[in-house]
Amino acid sequence: MTELARLVADAYAERFGIARDPAWYLGKMTEELGEVASAYLKLAGQGRGEAARRDLEDEVADLLGFLLLFAEWQGIDPAQALRRKWGGYLPPSA
Repeated sequence: MTELARLVADAYAERFGIARDPAWYLGKMTEELGEVASAYLKLAGQGRGEAARRDLEDEVADLLGFLLLFAEWQGIDPAQALRRKWGGYLPPSA
């Protein structure tokens, strides 16, 4: 997934002349989280406009893509970090 996110982000940055700096990564994640919230609230009947499940799925995909890019930029392996952080709440394997 990270490779796909990187390829798309590289093409996007080149096409629109975007410099990917710390503000860009954080800003895009914040923007996409807002769009996830908006799409969900529409589905839950608490937002304005028409609701579509596909919109929520698309916004989750955008947020995940930017999160993967941010993690890569910071040298974080998301799967390893998730296992370490969340896996600690699981009982030890027998």
